[in-house]
Formats: sequence, structure tokens, C-alpha cells
Amino acid sequence: MIPLDPLPNLADQVYERILEAITDRTLLPGQRVRQNELADRLGVSRQPVSHALHILHRQGLLAESGRRGFEVTQLDPERIRQLYEVRSAIDALAARLAAERSRRDTAGRAQLETALHAGRSATRKTPLARLIAYDVDFHRAIYRLAGNPAIEEMIAPQWPHMRRSMATVLAELDYRESAWTEHAEIAEHILAGNAEAAEASAMAHALKAGRMTEERLKATLEAA
Repeated sequence: MIPLDPLPNLADQVYERILEAITDRTLLPGQRVRQNELADRLGVSRQPVSHALHILHRQGLLAESGRRGFEVTQLDPERIRQLYEVRSAIDALAARLAAERSRRDTAGRAQLETALHAGRSATRKTPLARLIAYDVDFHRAIYRLAGNPAIEEMIAPQWPHMRRSMATVLAELDYRESAWTEHAEIAEHILAGNAEAAEASAMAHALKAGRMTEERLKATLEAA
């Protein structure tokens, strides 16, 4: 048998590392991204870096800049608001379905409780990338408890953009606390099997996050 090519796995790792840098603003919007420099910093050849950069370009996280170059795209406040409007409907559906299933899915309940505990245990010193991961894990736990794989499949392509938008508001200490208070309320309704309340709380949370993110992005662009 022909040995497997390790490149895809390496390319995936490079992609995740660059995406994390874009998300937590190590690579800022408008910043030029140079393939050779990234390869040197990550200790890999240019091939997996090139592969990762082209994926990020297709996803709209990088834009072409000069000859064979890229730069980090700006977040569009209106586009982010639109994404959160759609996400609010998806999150509301997921929360309602999760509440309806919660009492008969012990593993799903445990996963949601674990995700909630992890997020609420974050401190002021918790890195931004970890705060974003906690937030994503919480919502993914709800999607899985909902028992409808189509929910995760529909939201998955938007996570890179959502993770970037999360950084905009999670960088603020006050919002971190209020976000997890809202998460706790959603989880409480789901675990109690209160589908109607879970649905309403999830939708309100997503819409609020969308409004706040849009406002912060607009303020940042106006100040630039």
C-alpha cells in the first residue's frame, strides 16, 4: 500500500493557526499576509501555507493584495448583522429542539453543562482565543443536543466569520460576564425542558450579540 500523504493534516493545522491569528487579531484587518514569513514563523514549508491561504481567501477572510499576495479582510458591520439575524433563527430552533430532547439525552445534557461550566470559569486573564472557543463550544453543545445534524451543517461555514465577530465584543470584560449570564439562562431553560423559554432566550441572545457587534465595528471603522 502507498503511504498516506501527511500534507492534508499539516495544511489543516496551518489553516487553524492562521485562522486563530485572524480571529484574535494577531493578524489585523488590512494587514498584509506573506506566505514566506508565515512558513518561517510556523516552521513549515510554503506548500501547506499556500493551501491554507487559498482556503481562507475562498472563505472571504483574506483578499488578494498585489502579486500573489493576500491581506486580512475588514469585517463588514452590516454583513455581520445579517449573519446574526439568520443565526438567531437557527439558535432559537436549536434551543427549542434541545429542550424537547434534554430529558432523554443524558450525554447531551452533560456536554452542555460541561461547556457552560468551562465558559463561566474563565477569568480576566483567559486569552481571547480561549474565550471564543468556550463560546463556540457552548453553542455547539446546544446544536448537538438538538439532535438535528442539519443545524450544525448549516452554521459550520459561518463559524470563521462568527469567531471573528465574537472577538469584537468578547474583548470587553463587561460583555463577557453578561454573555455567560445569558448562556446560563438558555441552558437552564433547555435542561428544564422549557422549549418556549429556551427558544426565546436563544433568539434574544443572538440578536443582542449581533447588534452589539455591529455597533462596535461601526465605531471602530469611524475611528480609523
